[in-house]
Amino acid sequence: MNSDSQHEDPRFGGMTDTDFGVSLDEPAMYSVIIHNDHYTAMEFVVEVLMMVFQKAAAEATKIMLDVHRCGQGVCGLYTYDIAVTKVSRVHAMAKRRGFPLKCSFEKV
Repeated sequence: MNSDSQHEDPRFGGMTDTDFGVSLDEPAMYSVIIHNDHYTAMEFVVEVLMMVFQKAAAEATKIMLDVHRCGQGVCGLYTYDIAVTKVSRVHAMAKRRGFPLKCSFEKV
């Protein structure tokens, strides 16, 4: 018995997974970005960063200050589905609280 026979799958005529030439690429990553506006409370932005992005208070405050000073702040890097979900959660929270906070994502 050769070492490859341990990995052979009878469903595929004894071929191994390496015989198919399958290569798995890392998924594309997306930056999630919060944008500054003149109406959303800074405290709410910190709350969003802590609740949606699981940031510690100090890191959330730093990102909020980036948003305030630079016009936007990066909340994190995520795969596509997670980035879309986080943007949706931010918009839903902002809408419930009456803030026009804008959040977006872009491919890295």
